[in-house]
Amino acid sequence: MYAAMWCALLKVLPAKEQVLTQAELRMAGVPHLPQDLFPGGAKSGWRVKAVQLGIEAKRVLAREDSKPVSWHRTAGK
Repeated sequence: MYAAMWCALLKVLPAKEQVLTQAELRMAGVPHLPQDLFPGGAKSGWRVKAVQLGIEAKRVLAREDSKPVSWHRTAGK
């Protein structure tokens, strides 16, 4: 489930010129999730947060200094 969410988020993360809030990130990833693991997007909310923290730690995702908090994909990733 973690790997499936990771792939889904990498498909929707914008470049630095654009950002996604937590809610937007959660909603944008749902269409890219396998239905057998996340039927109708069920249980995806907390998985988004877990994967977001993981890819942020790997510096693939950068947090903007904004309110609400938003993220973008780092350059070259």
